[in-house]
Amino acid sequence: MAVNASLWLKFDPFHIGALQVSPHPKLSVHYLRKIAVYAKTKGKAGFPNLSYPVWKHIALNKLNICEDLAWMFFEGYDLLCECPAETRLKLAEKLQGCKTPQEKEFIKNQASVDTLEFLIYLFIQQVHKISLRSSLVSGEEWPTRPRSPDVDSRGGTINSKSLDENTHMTFLQTHLSDMLSLLVEADPYAGSATDVLMSLQSVQAMSFILEGSADGNKTVKPIHDLAKTQGLQLRSGYSKITLAFTCRTFESWIRTSLVANPYGVAACISAGHRLSWPTAGADGDAAKRGRMATNAQKAPSKSKLVILSQICKQTLAKSSATLVNARVKVHRCHHAFIYLLSPLKFVSIEKCRHSTIVLGAVETTVHLSGCEDTKVITATRRCSVSGSTLCTLHLLTPTRPLLLGGNDAITLAPYHTHYPTMQQDMAQVGVGEHPNVWDQPLCIGPDHQEDNPVYELMKPKDFFTFVIPFEMQGETTEIPGGLPARFERALTERNRQIQSWQQMVKEAGLSSAKRKQFQALVESRFQAWLEESGHKRELDSLVPAHASLAK
Repeated sequence: MAVNASLWLKFDPFHIGALQVSPHPKLSVHYLRKIAVYAKTKGKAGFPNLSYPVWKHIALNKLNICEDLAWMFFEGYDLLCECPAETRLKLAEKLQGCKTPQEKEFIKNQASVDTLEFLIYLFIQQVHKISLRSSLVSGEEWPTRPRSPDVDSRGGTINSKSLDENTHMTFLQTHLSDMLSLLVEADPYAGSATDVLMSLQSVQAMSFILEGSADGNKTVKPIHDLAKTQGLQLRSGYSKITLAFTCRTFESWIRTSLVANPYGVAACISAGHRLSWPTAGADGDAAKRGRMATNAQKAPSKSKLVILSQICKQTLAKSSATLVNARVKVHRCHHAFIYLLSPLKFVSIEKCRHSTIVLGAVETTVHLSGCEDTKVITATRRCSVSGSTLCTLHLLTPTRPLLLGGNDAITLAPYHTHYPTMQQDMAQVGVGEHPNVWDQPLCIGPDHQEDNPVYELMKPKDFFTFVIPFEMQGETTEIPGGLPARFERALTERNRQIQSWQQMVKEAGLSSAKRKQFQALVESRFQAWLEESGHKRELDSLVPAHASLAK
């Protein structure tokens, strides 16, 4: 009985794994083929799993990639791998316990990745490559990278060119032959030049980026399981005799079966469930809510997506089962205060301005792109920034923040808040209190100059703790991991000055009338400062926003 299957690109490899920066020139298919051949010559240290020492040797001596970038790619691939939270926390404890660089290097040298999947991961970094040739063919005046989705309406027509996932599909269709050639060369089978065979292991590597369904999306399976399904074997090129696939037939099956991700951004916008989470504004415009949607009602738990768009001059506070382990896109929010206090999978913050965004613990990556004057507070495994200016990041992260291209005036600061369930959420996603390398950014791309850095570390004199003004049930009562010593000293000194001022007022011997006059003056100046700084609108919107935080 014939069976029809639909295949689509997974969300995570392209949105989380592919860095939004033009790739290193030696991550082309030519050099990746050489890596595939070289890795297999290194025995068990190179294939089927590639050890970090072998990869570091390749990166430093063959590709001219520095050691920091070599380890960054290893960490990037690891973000996409299923790994128990307990395992990640134990590794963090080991790294924190290292007293010398040699001890840390010893732990790194124990790491390894699936060789074939890692080659695919390196290959898809090309998705953000700027092509002068394609710009000439398309008639564009300037070469551009893919733009972020414009979530302007639920039912309206969506410009497909503005969706990243359409660019990702085009990339796969254009480069599918090259991808498969990497896998075949890494594991060659005897066959004619026009009828190359692919091993099951090679096809399994394609499950790193492809999944699908053969029953109308009722069940989602990786591509290597679908390809062996009875009724699909003829189309996919699988032979029970050789236990291998005909490469040409397998490629043709992918091309004819490829569809848009039914759990992607476009599907969520057009057919997802509209969220009615309450937002509050101080200007009487609470009815003008932003556009919020999710596919949580239809999608498998591993494909849950939440989109928050155009929340302007509003406060949104939410801790919800809908958010737990969700991929979240925050898009075009202006003068907003957003609190998402649940364990999250991935967060993309795009084209936001003059906003404060407080996130729960994030399992993989928080990425800012095209933002201006936006403050982000989060504990996350990785944070990356591109095309943003005047943004402040308060981070608790075990990996170095990535500053990609197009940034200016980025301020990095330590994590400075907490909410009652934070430590529980961090344990759930596998992010520990230590190590925290918020102050060790890694600048990637050609527009970084040592004499004119695009970032600065926050000065202790400018540092204040942040209070999340909502009541929740939980056990976390202090900032996880504490504050760096110099920031703790700055807070202590500031508190001492406040106490000294209060004592001076107390000892001034003012009469009752003078005290009332002085109090009225202080309150008047304080209210004026609230108005001038914009904090009054934030405070006025907190009370109605508090009700929406309940799960």
